Amino acid sequence: MKTPLLALAMALGVSHSYGLNKGNAGPAEVNLKFKLPAPAPLSPEEELKTFRLPAGFRIELVASEPMIESPVAISFDDQGRMFVVEMRSYMRDLEGTTEKDPTSRVSLLTDVDGDGRMDKATPFLDNLVMPRGVMAVKGGAFIAEPPNLFFCRDTKGTGVADEKILIASDFGTLGGQPEHMANTPTWAMDNRVYAANYGTSLKLTTGAWQKGPGLGRGQWGLSQDDAGRLFFNYNSDLLRADLLPAAAYARNPLLRDAIGINSKVIKDQSVYPSHPTPGVNRGYDAKTLRTDGTLANATSTCGAVIYRGDAFPAEFRGNAFIPEPSSNLVKRITIAEKDGVLTGANVYKDKEFLTSTDERFRPVMMANGPDGCLYVVDLYRGMLQHPAFLTHYLIANIKDRHLELPVTGGRIWRIVRDNKTAPRATKIPALTAERVKLLQHPNGWVRDTAQRLLVESGDLSASESLGALLTDPKAPAVTRLHALWTLDGLGAARPELVRLALKDPDTQVRAAAIRIAPTEMISDLCALKDEKEILVLAHLAIRLSATNSAETDTALAKILSQHGRNALVREGALTGLRGREIAIARQIAIATSKLQSSDADAVLEAISRIISQSGKAGPYEEVLSVAVAPEVAASVRTAIIRGLSQTESETKSIKTKSGAAAKPKMLWLTKEPLSLAQLKATMTDATGAKLIASVDARLTWPGKPGAPAPPKVIPLSASQTALFEKGKSVFGGLCAACHQAHGYGLDGLAPPLVDSDWVLGKPDIAARIVLNGLGGPVKVGNRTWDLTMPPMGMLSDEDIAGVLTYIRREWEHNASPIESKDVKAIRTQFAEHTASWTSDELMPSKKAAKK
Repeated sequence: MKTPLLALAMALGVSHSYGLNKGNAGPAEVNLKFKLPAPAPLSPEEELKTFRLPAGFRIELVASEPMIESPVAISFDDQGRMFVVEMRSYMRDLEGTTEKDPTSRVSLLTDVDGDGRMDKATPFLDNLVMPRGVMAVKGGAFIAEPPNLFFCRDTKGTGVADEKILIASDFGTLGGQPEHMANTPTWAMDNRVYAANYGTSLKLTTGAWQKGPGLGRGQWGLSQDDAGRLFFNYNSDLLRADLLPAAAYARNPLLRDAIGINSKVIKDQSVYPSHPTPGVNRGYDAKTLRTDGTLANATSTCGAVIYRGDAFPAEFRGNAFIPEPSSNLVKRITIAEKDGVLTGANVYKDKEFLTSTDERFRPVMMANGPDGCLYVVDLYRGMLQHPAFLTHYLIANIKDRHLELPVTGGRIWRIVRDNKTAPRATKIPALTAERVKLLQHPNGWVRDTAQRLLVESGDLSASESLGALLTDPKAPAVTRLHALWTLDGLGAARPELVRLALKDPDTQVRAAAIRIAPTEMISDLCALKDEKEILVLAHLAIRLSATNSAETDTALAKILSQHGRNALVREGALTGLRGREIAIARQIAIATSKLQSSDADAVLEAISRIISQSGKAGPYEEVLSVAVAPEVAASVRTAIIRGLSQTESETKSIKTKSGAAAKPKMLWLTKEPLSLAQLKATMTDATGAKLIASVDARLTWPGKPGAPAPPKVIPLSASQTALFEKGKSVFGGLCAACHQAHGYGLDGLAPPLVDSDWVLGKPDIAARIVLNGLGGPVKVGNRTWDLTMPPMGMLSDEDIAGVLTYIRREWEHNASPIESKDVKAIRTQFAEHTASWTSDELMPSKKAAKK
């Protein structure tokens, strides 16, 4: 695993006696290829001289130690004050023994004279353990301190929070991996608060925070563009985005590997430091460093922001600025859009927007400011690696070059135009009418904050002026979009206003209107089936597929018959078809065959693939009957069978832990389906025969030549049935939020349990995972999940036995139940094991077994 994000992980030297994770430590004997002198820690004034920026820009100090220490995140309130998360308890010694100490804090910084330099700091909330994020909201702030998310407020005007309210208790895990926990709560355009690596969103409704589907993706940092699309990244992946609403995709857990969410914005992961950077975790690998000692590709990407300010030239708006702390730089990329798909490109050839020759410059977060400038959060420490992922190579670098100290630094910088006076922060007024006007402001931070304050206020007197903005053709499109979402946040998006928005000339406004339209406007939405813009059609497909009616199904079938080749439109439809795939497939197949069009072949193939992946015999047999319907054209039939056969071909390419080729789940039928025989008789060409043979190989029934004996299912006893029911209750209250009630998990949050070897294999493996947790990467089916399952050892033996019995017998599973005494024995056997298990520890691969 490459240097993970939050970065934060300043891998402070660790000798061989320290607790290295052997699976990540790399070669024990290392050769320091680039023997550089030990760099001296620099003062802020000295560090300032090491920066390189394009002509026309300069960087200024906003705050530094001792005012702040170890900053990892910031958020501005509506008056331009800055909340700063100071992770002071992070890695203050070589073994990370201070991580559980309550010495971190969130400070509130104030620029008293308005010159852009912070003058005053107060400990807004002190004595925290590894805080993960902050977001100004409702006159206070959300503060993330795993496993909790609190709302904190200063009601006395002292700058110190005297009110602390628990909002969520599942915001990460206490003592978990810093790089793999929820962080960066962000109020998005749709008035929901999302967070990176958190599967839940929050929405303020009638004064209370209501939970809904969240992001469940990203590693450290979260941002949005002017359309409200969310951007995030992973340590070795510079930028990703959700092109369509994540909540829609949560409806269909079998819609995997989609491009509409977690979309890779830029493929080129190269970085260009301005000095040699040998102190990276996999520096021993020949591919990691160039011949000049500089890092070749991103390895600790984090905290990206989409620039939406008004202090830079127009061509900078909408660009992404991405920190790469291990190489002491910030990258700038432009983002182009075509048919709703985003593509990024490096702006500079073989160089970056911001670099430093100071090895302790560690940019971990970028932010838009109330002055329209770009802010850089600089952790300012020697190394960026948590002990769980330290390599012997990095340890040697740290020791050789004395990078352990200091651990008390930290700076915040802002980037401004060099030829202009630095702008002053915009403070949001209290009057509702003035806030509405600010939705026209050129600075995205100002518009976002004005929208948030209007929604928080619940002041319906704003409705008339918001409606006027929405329908003003002279108002910028982004202003009309803010007006529409503000109306929705206030519960004042009346149907007549939404109907006007559905006709707006701007694509994003029309798409938002489709999302916002109430159920009573379904006929209005169906009438949009001849829309030309792909992005609008994708949102329309999401809404129509979620409404089970003849009218919407007919409109959806027409859209897919004409635009089924487009992945976003296709995915939009598939998000809402779970449980209705067969009916829609039949309708599309017949309609497409009549038109003699191949536009919907990709849709039918995708539907069949999802049915095949579900591993359920009934739907599988039903879709075969669709393929043989007399009205269905040969090309349509082939598309359906191709989708069914893909699971077979994909699975064969997967190797099990033993090295053997994996096999898809066998589907048991009561008898040979007539449709299969008909398909064998009609699909006789080489390609068709191969596809049918693949389908036939997965099906079995009594009397089929060579068929294995049917699985023997031993009924649960009365006591085991009671344990199953208890486990069902525990699962619903504790596990279903991630793994979902249907057991198929959720992309970016939790892998599937259905037909998983981790669930159905040796009983002790599942029990050990529940007791101690499991750290990724872990392979489930044909996918690798780099996630962390938190330990649940606080559950009783009976609760754990119940949950395991439930998941081993639910969803057509027939594995053996697990008794409480079995869990007790396993708990005792591994009582000394306190860390999370790894995949190879539980199920060693051939490669791991040889070591």
